[in-house]
Amino acid sequence: MPTSKSPRKPVRERILETACELFYQEGIQNVGIDRIISESGVAKMSLYNHFKSKDALIEAFLRQRDQQWRDWFVVRVEERSSEPKQQLLVLFDVLQEWFESPNFRGCAFINATVELANPHHPGCQAALDHQLTVYQYILDLVEAEGLDSAELVARQLLLLVQGAIVIAMMQDRPQAAAEAKCAAILLLKSDVS
Repeated sequence: MPTSKSPRKPVRERILETACELFYQEGIQNVGIDRIISESGVAKMSLYNHFKSKDALIEAFLRQRDQQWRDWFVVRVEERSSEPKQQLLVLFDVLQEWFESPNFRGCAFINATVELANPHHPGCQAALDHQLTVYQYILDLVEAEGLDSAELVARQLLLLVQGAIVIAMMQDRPQAAAEAKCAAILLLKSDVS
């Protein structure tokens, strides 16, 4: 009986998939183009036909990661609650789920910003765009709940989210999400906001 082989992924997809995995797990500066070419099984010219430089590949990695992460995150939050105030707290439950995943290595966007260290690098702009989109999602929830000083509250919640991510990665402490959630509860109850 003949066996059918699964179709091979398109070249661009293989390159980007390989780069995404390696950049996230090992760091952007630690992974060279030759390694991506080797592990994706493409020719050097094929890589450069799809990405004009490593910088372009880094930006594509971050843009793809942004879309995938946000799609996952929003779905997980909305699966757990449909009420904006509850969703603002559920954010932290979903973060903890991410922190406990076996391949968690922090935030690709924070990591990239630190590694690239150049605010004009296209990867840094992609990271900033990601952060602004997450902020907008939080702001939308805060506004839907009708809280006063919505922008301030959203910025404070973003600080808790970002801080939890950094602590979880640096200290290998997934419970940083639960600790940030406790702070968010106090923030949402306070008159200061």
